[in-house]
Amino acid sequence: MNTRDIIAAVEAVQAAILANEAQIESLDRAIGDGDHFINVRRGCEAIATLKPELAPLPPSLAFNRIGMKLLSTIGGASGPLIASFFISMGKELEGLTEPDARSFAQALAAGVEAIKSRGKADLGEKTMLDVLIPASRLLVRLAEEGSDLEVLCSKLKQEAEFNMLATRDMIATKGRAHFLGERALGHIDPGAKTSQVALFAVCDMLTLGATS
Repeated sequence: MNTRDIIAAVEAVQAAILANEAQIESLDRAIGDGDHFINVRRGCEAIATLKPELAPLPPSLAFNRIGMKLLSTIGGASGPLIASFFISMGKELEGLTEPDARSFAQALAAGVEAIKSRGKADLGEKTMLDVLIPASRLLVRLAEEGSDLEVLCSKLKQEAEFNMLATRDMIATKGRAHFLGERALGHIDPGAKTSQVALFAVCDMLTLGATS
């Protein structure tokens, strides 16, 4: 995945987020703080403005630049969390101009670990990590096995969908939703939904690009 792919992935994620605006906002109104979608959209728009600046950079510096931009753009607790994801990915990819599947999988895992560490959250707490942790672990395994892109993306999408839906039956222990207790049951976590949408968008971009 080179920097051109990263830019294409960002554009795909932005389009997918906007296409799912109504559902994500509805989920956030139900159990979130009401500004999740606003922050996500603001972040996508900020990254989009970086496109000319990112193009000549290697992936490591492109991810770092994205992270720093988000740190100064997104407010509240979300900014540092998402910024740490991209910055950690950048550190993991230092020295690589076109990371292979294994390198990118390790970078994604490092980014997810950064969110986990900074947010002091883990699996089963009704957050974006309930999608991101299993997806990153699966990606590392499939990349190590040498799975082809079509199989890898298909399994990754299945995993993301399953775990996003599973948050519906969880009681939140982080964020505003944890104040709701059992009243949050029956609602999908908005961060988990956004993560699923983003993963789908990147997978579709990579597979459609590979077959076009």
